[in-house]
Amino acid sequence: MPYELFVAWRYVYRERRSAIMWIAVAIALIPLVVGAVLFGATSAKATGAVTLAIGGVLFITTLLLALFTTFAAIAVLGLAIGSAILIWVLSVTSGFQTEFRNKVLGVNAHILVLKYGISFANYREVMDKAKKMDGVVAVAPFLFNEMMIARGNRLSGVLVKGVDPKLVGRVLSLPKHIIKPRRICPETRDCAPGAGAAEMPKLLTATPKKHKAGVPTRLPGLVLGAELAKKLGARVGDPVRLISPLSGLDVAGWSADVDLPRSRDFRIAAIFDSGFDEYDKRLVYVHMSEAQAFFDHGDVVTGVEMKVRDVYRARAMSKALYAALGGSPYRIVDWSELNHNLFTALNWQKIFLSVVVGGFLAVVVCFNVVAALAMMVIRKGREIAILKSMGSSSLGVARVFVACGSVVWAAGASIGVLGGYLGALLLRRYGFPLDAKVYLIRELPVRMDPVEFVLVVGVSLVVVLAAALYPAIRAAQLEPVSGLQRGRK
Repeated sequence: MPYELFVAWRYVYRERRSAIMWIAVAIALIPLVVGAVLFGATSAKATGAVTLAIGGVLFITTLLLALFTTFAAIAVLGLAIGSAILIWVLSVTSGFQTEFRNKVLGVNAHILVLKYGISFANYREVMDKAKKMDGVVAVAPFLFNEMMIARGNRLSGVLVKGVDPKLVGRVLSLPKHIIKPRRICPETRDCAPGAGAAEMPKLLTATPKKHKAGVPTRLPGLVLGAELAKKLGARVGDPVRLISPLSGLDVAGWSADVDLPRSRDFRIAAIFDSGFDEYDKRLVYVHMSEAQAFFDHGDVVTGVEMKVRDVYRARAMSKALYAALGGSPYRIVDWSELNHNLFTALNWQKIFLSVVVGGFLAVVVCFNVVAALAMMVIRKGREIAILKSMGSSSLGVARVFVACGSVVWAAGASIGVLGGYLGALLLRRYGFPLDAKVYLIRELPVRMDPVEFVLVVGVSLVVVLAAALYPAIRAAQLEPVSGLQRGRK
């Protein structure tokens, strides 16, 4: 072991400790154990999480004070807390990015093929070309229209998507999001077991007789989101009406050239819950043929949607497909472009929070390390003078205090990473509830990325070593004579 590291360890390690310190460490274990027990109980998870956090901080604080000198313990604790907080911020922001991406890709396709201003009647040719591309998993046509949905006197604006029930389950994750019915009720039986994507045709055509008497039983099926169903007060089997908007309106009153809104009755065949509030309260699925017949547009679609094996190659595949289709009038949009504003905002949010929180914590850590090492220089002035008298160079003395900073970093970063990991794990296990109307999702998402952990450790090393330079230079400049005189005082 180099003598600088040996001396540095002596400077930061507490050589004398009383029994009271160990008693304090043992007492600090009590809230930690109580918090773990409470967190294990379903009815007291929130109380348990708070108690665990408080107990963890108390235990680490008392343990550090028992192992290190007071100023070194404060510096280590400050670095540990700062590293843990930065890991939590990065984990939560990464969680938001991942959660939004998963929700978007669960309801939307990876690539959309659209057509400018011309009816998309040749969609089958486009589908055939898309299927031949390497990396394409499945393709399906779709039809979009903005409409109103009504149940009794309750109305809501919706986005109606016409889909092919035999293909939609291969492109989208819609079948996985179906929450009601758990078992599909067709016309001929009371209940039959559902089977994921294979049941989508039944969902969009199921017309159970067992619901309200007098309601026609041959209504086409419709699948809507859980939030929309709650808003309408509707359940599976209830009849609803889709109403197309007015195509024209004379401000002086109704006139002969005004197209009246068209409407058609459907029956709720299923309810889905994507976990993304914006989709759950706006999106409605119907059979493609029903949507085409409703608008009397013939066999045309809005576009073709595709699922690819690697979502991060979607943009490159979009360009290749665009070239294969001959360019204009086609327009091809991948999932990242379709949700560009959302993902850009999330990226900037992560950068902003990381810089602000990281910068603030870096200042606090620097102050703690500088203060701790400066106090060591003052208190160890006589020992520094003796080291120089024994032949140690100024550079050697400076390395001693840089080594002190390294010890502080090693202890603080280790505790911080462990605390950050356990805290993020606690947040993920607890499932901290969010207001879906504000955040669009219902639980605080947490995603731990090892690369971000390494980044936090690396940044903390740079910050601590930079903070250790000033006290190290001051110690190196200390003259042996003045150091010995300071020690006698």
